[in-house]
Amino acid sequence: MKISIIIPAFNEEKLIAATLAHIADASRAFVEIGWSGETIVCDNNSTDHTAEIARAAGATVIFEPVNQISRARNAGAAKASGDWFIFVDADSHPGVGLFESVASAIRSGRFIAGGSTVTIAENYPIARMVIGGWNLLSRARRWAAGSFIFCEARAFREMGGFSTELFASEEIDFSKRLQKLGRQRGKRMTILHRHPLVTSVRKMHLYSGRDVLRFLGRNIWLRGRAVNSREECAFWYDGRR
Repeated sequence: MKISIIIPAFNEEKLIAATLAHIADASRAFVEIGWSGETIVCDNNSTDHTAEIARAAGATVIFEPVNQISRARNAGAAKASGDWFIFVDADSHPGVGLFESVASAIRSGRFIAGGSTVTIAENYPIARMVIGGWNLLSRARRWAAGSFIFCEARAFREMGGFSTELFASEEIDFSKRLQKLGRQRGKRMTILHRHPLVTSVRKMHLYSGRDVLRFLGRNIWLRGRAVNSREECAFWYDGRR
């Protein structure tokens, strides 16, 4: 069994080294059961030193010129040679326990894909409340958070990867399509929760409540179509880090 870990990265020079170090440590869970692996960073048209730092850490680095999370993940998957893919965001830190849970899910043969609940290391009450709400929704609907998704490589290719029509919420669309494919194969999505993924709350620091309300208001006004526009999804694409 081979696992491909794919990291989309846009101007992540501040965080990519720590993320890769955590992934290297967590990957012991796969090495100990005889699985091989690779780590691929997709430099999504960064203007900083993301690519150089990732190469220095031992990752395979590829380039995707169109700045879009879906395209970056798809480009990484196109390079990957694993039997299963794990997509991890550049500001998120999986641990050994989470990767052990992924390995158990894969070995069970019952799942086509999965995600993980998330947590934060900082004492940020508002963020914890928001994340707690998301975790409940994620487990109830079996929607994977974009910061951590694992799936069969064959299923990924059969579905054509992440939708390039979406600049946000692509993970929810991806989860729904995986669930549909899974039902056809007699398999399920799972949301792992024993060892949550540690992710950053930098957006809480970088954007005001007014910014968040403006995005939500625009999305309601556009009847959900804001996620189809890079300009409307500034949280992800304005380069603020």
